[in-house]
This record gives sequence, structure tokens and C-alpha cells, in this order.
Amino acid sequence: MGMAISTPTDPAALQRLLSWLSPAYPVGAYTYSHGLEMAVESGAVRNRADLADYVETVLRSGAGRIDGALLAAAFRAAGAGDDAALDAVAELAAAWRGTAELALETTAQGNAFVKVTAAAWGEARLRTLATRHPDGIAHPVAFGAAAAWQGVPLRIALFGFLSAFAANIVSAGVRLVPLGQTDGQIATAALLPELEAATDAALAAELDRIGTAAPVLDRFSMQHETQYTRLFRS
Repeated sequence: MGMAISTPTDPAALQRLLSWLSPAYPVGAYTYSHGLEMAVESGAVRNRADLADYVETVLRSGAGRIDGALLAAAFRAAGAGDDAALDAVAELAAAWRGTAELALETTAQGNAFVKVTAAAWGEARLRTLATRHPDGIAHPVAFGAAAAWQGVPLRIALFGFLSAFAANIVSAGVRLVPLGQTDGQIATAALLPELEAATDAALAAELDRIGTAAPVLDRFSMQHETQYTRLFRS
């Protein structure tokens, strides 16, 4: 039995969500591989199964585990109008990065998301949030706050964000391994149980008790900083 996902009943909320999750949304996600580029060069990821394993690890033990919890916490704080709690989540998200490139990956996308979403959907509260955090806003925090303020239900916003995050890494793998587009979609389809589990874990997470350990992923990211030939920024 899979996890039940309720879609927004408001067509406007659904349109916003689909737009934010589209690869065409201008946050620059396609320029990041989340360390995968180094994993491919080192021979750790060589085929479709390896790629699926890599993404599963990210969701279960890496940034996916943390970012899901941060998104849910940001959504709840924003929905309650609790600026102090939202600021605390934003500060935690900024600190909760294992490497410089992973910090860049989330803040660059978060800042871009704030800019375009505030302009396209007239969400002034996002600009206010960004003003309070001039060093940048992590992508899941900006996304979670926007979802709450724009009427997108938490569960589907969370599932959608994690799905798009995973799909972006798969897309990088299709180019890097390389794999065919069909193999990429097969890998994406196989991730459904992990995405369901990651969504449930994020909804139940307590930020003062959650933690992860993914040293191999962090090592790939750190090695990527000095990788001689690179296509991606992380």
C-alpha cells in the first residue's frame, strides 16, 4: 500500500505547485548534481541501479532527510504567522550543510526561488523573509513558507519538493553516466517507495532530535570542489 497523496482542491494552488516544481522554474537546479559528478568519475555510480541507490541514500540519510524536515517546519511556522520560529528554521537550515558546495546548492536555489516567486505570485512575505536573512535562504525553507502562504497543502508540497529534488539528481545521472532517457525514468519510478518514506519521516520529524550521517556523500561533494573537469556546480 502506498502513501495517500491528496491533491490541492484549489486549481490556483495546484497551478502554483506545478510551476514551482517544473524543471523550467528558473532556480538553476539543472546546474547541480549533489556530488554525483564525482561519484561517476570515481566509478561508484556506473549504471541505473547505482544511480537509484545514490538517490535513495540522499533521501534516506543525506540532504533529503534534513530538507524534508526543514520544509515541514518552515511550512508550519509560516502558516502560524510565527516569524521567530520561521527565522529559527532558516538559521538552522543555513548551518545544516556538510560542505561548501552543498550550502551553495541550497542557498542559490533558495534565493532564486524567493526572487521569482515573490515577483510572479506577489508574495511580499518572501521578500521580507529574505531581508531578515541577507546571507541567503535554503531552498526547502523558502519553498515551505511559500507553500503555506499560497495555500498549497503541506503533504503534497513536501512530496513534490522531494520528488523534484530526486528527479534532478537522476537527470544529472542520465547525462553523466550516461544513461538513456528511458533508464532515467525507470530509476525515477523505482524511487516512489523512498519518496513516500521520506515524506512520512519529514512530517514526523522533530528538528531538535533529527540528524543524519552520510560521510561518503559529503566526501564526493568535497572532492568535487577540486575535480579537474566539471559540468555541475556541486
